[in-house]
Amino acid sequence: MTTPGQHTVPDRTPDNTPDTTPEKAPDSTPEPKTGRILEPQVRAVGSADETDTGRSPEPPREATPGRTPVLSVRDLHVSFRSRHGRGLALAVDGVDLDIAPGEIVALVGESGCGKSTLARALTGLVKPTSGQVLQNGKPVSYKARALKAYRRGVQLVLQDPTGALNPRRTVYEAVAEGLRIHGKAALGAFADEKSKVADALSRAGLRPPERFVKLHPHLLSGGQRQRVVIAGALVLDPQVLVADEPVASLDASVRGEILRLLLDLRADAGLSALVVTHDLGLAWNIADRVAVMYLGRVVETGTVEEVLTDPQHPYTKALLSVVAESGTEPVILSGETPDSAAIPAGCRFHPRCPLVASGEAERLGILDRCRTVDPAPLPAEGRHAACHAAG
Repeated sequence: MTTPGQHTVPDRTPDNTPDTTPEKAPDSTPEPKTGRILEPQVRAVGSADETDTGRSPEPPREATPGRTPVLSVRDLHVSFRSRHGRGLALAVDGVDLDIAPGEIVALVGESGCGKSTLARALTGLVKPTSGQVLQNGKPVSYKARALKAYRRGVQLVLQDPTGALNPRRTVYEAVAEGLRIHGKAALGAFADEKSKVADALSRAGLRPPERFVKLHPHLLSGGQRQRVVIAGALVLDPQVLVADEPVASLDASVRGEILRLLLDLRADAGLSALVVTHDLGLAWNIADRVAVMYLGRVVETGTVEEVLTDPQHPYTKALLSVVAESGTEPVILSGETPDSAAIPAGCRFHPRCPLVASGEAERLGILDRCRTVDPAPLPAEGRHAACHAAG
């Protein structure tokens, strides 16, 4: 059995047990057998059930020198007119990020930090104000035909499967919609639409697919609805899934099953993913690398082990401190996240920074820099923290 402070995650073994219940019921996928054991510093919240084994998982897939990322952003900015029409809200303010083939990157941060806007920019739903989105090293064109082809390769999985699915359409119609938009080229080696849809449902864990194709969303459990949404993305054979809070609306009993499905898709098909979440436990369970975002900018990045077991930025430390069994006293940040239309001078985190509030920044001799010097945007690769105290 696991010891206090340990938590295992879904294994990367394909799920061979069909979810065949056509009525509204919890998913029946068996519990995972192996997984990554969480260090005492953090614990996954609301993910897979604990198991009796603690074998190490497969090594994370990191970007290697000379290997072209499947999806990248460079100096990306996305701004909107502010609520009262005065000035611009900088939702994304100079972000560099890489996603390597077969890699899962977690983008974490509290609500309002710009995570979802960055995800929408990556899927072509929002056009950047400046900067570039690159697919396989080539800049994305925003002309209609080129953007349509790009979206086929980068698919969005939304947070709420109930809202994402049309209640009047059957499962078959929901999954086939993408094929009908992109035409015969999207069928690939499949003879017809029916066989392609059946394959996507099977890959998403809805087996046998014939039991689900005629059902409407209200006849499915929450986990099954999310699998239908994922099948609708898989049917186009994307290179990258951008999953925006993919398990936030699901019961704890099925969250681990959806996370394991994403890991299986990576293991079986080399699928890459950007998982947007506020849950650091989820990031530990599923990600190879983590990017922590605050007020439109990435403030810390590195492998999941580096960031979550040895955080360098005080914002990351504060987020980790409130995770159950973190082993540290919770750090309560003062005030609310500043308005992105009025980003503070200097380090954007300094008005809420515990180092400034406690006098530690003054003792270190960096207080003036915290208040006047904005740390440079972080590069896409390597281990970095945008904090004057981190050196």
